[in-house]
Amino acid sequence: MAGEKRLSKRLRKKRLWGRVSNVYAFLVYLFIYVPIIVMVIYSFNDQKNNYYWNGFTTEWYEKLFTNSDLVGYLGISLIVAVAATIISVIIGTIGALGLVRFEFKLKSVISNSLYIPIVVPEVVLGISLLMLFEIANFPLGMTTMILSHATFCIPFVVIIMRGRIAGMDLSIEEASMDLGANRLITFFRVTLPLLIPGIMSGAFMSFTLSIDDVIISNFVAGPYATTLPVKILSMVKTGLSPEVNALTTLMVLVLLVGILINNAVQALLKKRALTNIKSYF
Repeated sequence: MAGEKRLSKRLRKKRLWGRVSNVYAFLVYLFIYVPIIVMVIYSFNDQKNNYYWNGFTTEWYEKLFTNSDLVGYLGISLIVAVAATIISVIIGTIGALGLVRFEFKLKSVISNSLYIPIVVPEVVLGISLLMLFEIANFPLGMTTMILSHATFCIPFVVIIMRGRIAGMDLSIEEASMDLGANRLITFFRVTLPLLIPGIMSGAFMSFTLSIDDVIISNFVAGPYATTLPVKILSMVKTGLSPEVNALTTLMVLVLLVGILINNAVQALLKKRALTNIKSYF
């Protein structure tokens, strides 16, 4: 009888903690997503200044693609983000392979130095990059933004890829070479398919960090290459147009679709890679 009471008490306590955990999780998600929901709602507000709700309209979406300069700034942001992502993924993947698979002098120093661009404040990194370009007499513009964004994105890719590579089974590559494949064929037929999920995660992270950056871009953009976040920051002083809400709503929608596609592609590639490896052996 006493044992049943203790068991019943434990079950009640477990249910109570389960409810508390659900409420806590709900409040956390509410805190994160309520500002985004408000922004989406006010992108349909029939009011120039978003002080109150005045009615439903799609006027700001129409103006966004007809009379707005914001799409041009978004285009610059996308070009910079895509270029920085490609550079970061290539350098980061090669760097992660070298750090995991090979032993060399100063390996620990290089490995630890990867965290410097991550922990250093963006203001410090932006000023440092600006001074570097000025000393090298390199004109500020889109190229300097791409190089700067790649600089702070590469460490994230290396960290992601290093974890992915460390968790790989080396026996699969060894079996490939034992069966006659050289290192190059083994890399493209075995190693690379297994790395693609990590590469996609690193690319998604780099793209998000790049397209969202304000501080470093503000230092190295120059007068003729302004990204969307920098432009929005300058508009804060005079008041944000509802067109900004419309554009950011579309960006959130695209990112959500990108996340879903990324998850689906990663699952498909993982399944296909395992199938190819089994058929190859």
